[in-house]
Amino acid sequence: MAKNLTNEEKIEKLIKKIIAQDEGIAAADKVFSRICNGEAQPVRLPTLQKSELNYQRRLVEAKRRGHAESLQKGRAEGLAEGHADKALEIARKMKNAGRPLSEIAEFTGLPVETIANG
Repeated sequence: MAKNLTNEEKIEKLIKKIIAQDEGIAAADKVFSRICNGEAQPVRLPTLQKSELNYQRRLVEAKRRGHAESLQKGRAEGLAEGHADKALEIARKMKNAGRPLSEIAEFTGLPVETIANG
């Protein structure tokens, strides 16, 4: 009594027959089976890990560079602001001491308008 095969079983039987008939297809099937069963994974894994580590390293370097640039910019802005504040403080003291605005401007580097309004 012949067993009734499903369509899927018929296809599988045909594939096995083709694989058995051709050496190249048989070799390809072995490689494919190894890949599917995870045997080739150890070869790929170090490459993936290396890629991920390189990505993380570049990300950290970019963050450090950005942080250093931000600090440098912040320091420069802070120094400029501090110099401006100090110049205004000196200008106020000189103005309160009755010094002429042109003289205050000469010593502080501030515009006469700023000294007059400050």
